[in-house]
Amino acid sequence: MSVILCTAGYDHTIRFWEALSGICSRTIQHPDSQVNRLCISPDKRFLAAAGHHNVKLFDIRSTNPAPLLVFEGHAGNVTGVAFHCEGKWMVTSSEDGSVRIWETRTGTIQRTYLHGAPVNDVVIHPNQGEIISCDRAGTVKVWDLAENTCSHSLEPDGDVSMSSVTVASDGSLLCAANNTGKVFVWALTQLYDRTQLIPITQFTAHNEYITRILLSPDVKKLATCSADHTAKIWKVVEMEPLAPELDPKTERAYPLEATLTGHQRWVWDCAFSADSAYLVTACSDHYARLWELHSQQIIRQYNGHHRGAVCVALNDYSEAR
Repeated sequence: MSVILCTAGYDHTIRFWEALSGICSRTIQHPDSQVNRLCISPDKRFLAAAGHHNVKLFDIRSTNPAPLLVFEGHAGNVTGVAFHCEGKWMVTSSEDGSVRIWETRTGTIQRTYLHGAPVNDVVIHPNQGEIISCDRAGTVKVWDLAENTCSHSLEPDGDVSMSSVTVASDGSLLCAANNTGKVFVWALTQLYDRTQLIPITQFTAHNEYITRILLSPDVKKLATCSADHTAKIWKVVEMEPLAPELDPKTERAYPLEATLTGHQRWVWDCAFSADSAYLVTACSDHYARLWELHSQQIIRQYNGHHRGAVCVALNDYSEAR
């Protein structure tokens, strides 16, 4: 399978789509709960579906609807999930206030990091040695796996809930978004083998909740999804770091490339194509949509969910990756 596209949400189903035709090729039932997040393993073999209290791991190549493994241990909704680059371990975040690292072969918990507040999202730094998470108390935390400790704890906007984080594929940038529609950007640099975070910019991207923020694979675009029924594409441009003497509330927005309109309700999630030319969005109006970013047009609409579609995963990288 060269292109794997799947969506899920509140109708307790996971759907696989033929990306170009828009045909639903497979449906997996998820009767326990809604699905909050989806993640496809880098080798395209497995799909992780995060639900209430657990994560289920499905074999993409099998027709068996039962999960291979169920990762149990969280005491709340699982809000984020990401795979190690070789699939050896997986990280999750949860409303129970924890971030957990799991051994994917056995489903056992390797480590637990505590936030002290419900955790909304988690990502893995491309160096595979750090994970970054954010919570409802307004903090963004960087966890150093070698030192087994929190190396950075940021509060970019006081106690305003941080909803989503994304890290550049080349490790150069960290972006976070919050519940008032603000975006925060840091440059990531290495100093004496330690990651340094340098504030680059912050700006108001939406006037309502940002539900997801995502950097494109080529690190030239930044997507933001929002409760305002839109997704926006921002051009990532080089900026000098914010001067220490400046008001920390100083706003310098990235140039706005596109506002993707046509969604009827909240836009919950998005996924870029490998070439960064296309974006798939998932919306509470039951639809997922494939957008061509150059023309800002909907190329395909995926119709089949009976309730809100809240998460999407896409892997169209070549097999030689």
